Amino acid sequence: MGRLFGTDGVRGVANADLTAELALGLSVAAAHVLAEAGTFAGHRPVAVVGRDPRASGEFLEAAVVAGLASAGVDVLRVGVLPTPAVAYLTGALGADLGVMLSASHNAMPDNGVKFFARGGQKLADELEDRIEDTYHSHAAGEPWDRPTGAGVGRVKAYDEGFDRYVAHLVAVLPNRLDGLKVVLDEAHGAAARVSPEAFTRAGAEIVTIGTDPDGLNINDGCGSTHLDLLKAAVVDHGADLGIAHDGDADRCLAVDAKGEEVDGDQILAVLALALREAGGLRKNTVVGTVMSNLGFKLAMEREGIDLVQTAVGDRYVLEEMKAQGYALGGEQSGHVIILDHATTGDGTLTGLMLAARVVATGRPLDELAAVMRRLPQVLINVRDVDKSRVASSPELTAAVAEAEAELGSTGRVLLRSSGTEPLVRVMVEAADIDHARAVAGRLADVVKSALG
Repeated sequence: MGRLFGTDGVRGVANADLTAELALGLSVAAAHVLAEAGTFAGHRPVAVVGRDPRASGEFLEAAVVAGLASAGVDVLRVGVLPTPAVAYLTGALGADLGVMLSASHNAMPDNGVKFFARGGQKLADELEDRIEDTYHSHAAGEPWDRPTGAGVGRVKAYDEGFDRYVAHLVAVLPNRLDGLKVVLDEAHGAAARVSPEAFTRAGAEIVTIGTDPDGLNINDGCGSTHLDLLKAAVVDHGADLGIAHDGDADRCLAVDAKGEEVDGDQILAVLALALREAGGLRKNTVVGTVMSNLGFKLAMEREGIDLVQTAVGDRYVLEEMKAQGYALGGEQSGHVIILDHATTGDGTLTGLMLAARVVATGRPLDELAAVMRRLPQVLINVRDVDKSRVASSPELTAAVAEAEAELGSTGRVLLRSSGTEPLVRVMVEAADIDHARAVAGRLADVVKSALG
């Protein structure tokens, strides 16, 4: 049986892979594991539960709440809020556990369950493993030890969560956004109310798209995975920049006034310089991943900033940041972690900080982003293959070695299994886009033949 937890919680097609029974069972298991670990010692446990607007989030939230309350955990339902808001509120309210129902950037039929530990931190791998093992043992028939009477958990809405989170976002900005015109694409997702409110309170003039979630349209042709609407809107409205989030708003991508994309690497580069200028870039280091564009690495070298690279996944970036005391890290996809103000990637916070830098410097976003030159990068997702054999296929190993020799020092190759989807990602960088496409295409064909 494959593991339930990926790099970002438990995710799958709602009501097929991720059922109400699974969500309930995992929640009960999480409560028992955290109790055994001493998290609940000496007090009545409290959990914060939020979700994105997916239709399936309604029944999955009900299942999670029922599971937690049946295990003796009091539940604060914060409703539809971004993933980083649930993490923030878990810490700010002194809760023992946070649970977010979301499949982030995935299409509407998917959903996911993500757990946060006390303080709004991501659960350690060891605790996730114990939760999964506990779930399986009880699903096989082992009975739960259940509280009764006054021991069961109580459930109530915590409607103040929205205002508390927005106030936090605005309070940590280094300067206001007065005079700035921003287009916001909220992907019909969890930040549809939060982000416009935060930018408005910070003083920006805003234009919004993707702010009418109906439970079915999340990430549908909009948001950080589909930037065309935002690019057109920024140009049409003569805006200074555009900000796009994904369904749970832990990502942020941007668009400059000319309608050109500014990706996560460029945002990191801009914010790294801003933090260094403010004296907040601890150890003069920014954390990226092995997927960071080579141009980002070269830019940081030129600016005299150290770059540490981790495995792909914001959880690995965060682990490195916490272990070494770094302040800034993130991914090309737009997960940016500003550790002094958030415990996880926060797309709204990132967008606000980027906009604040534009105002503070008086320079347009395209000029700020020009600190790095993105080398052409081609990414091909190869589906319906055995992703577990990526590292053990001799045919694939030989093909990668041949490609690396062909590219030399002007490019690179990266093959990796997705942590959240059943596919293998083939990434190739080269000085020339046509060369990158040709090499990536050849490697994708080898992946299909070797792992299909």
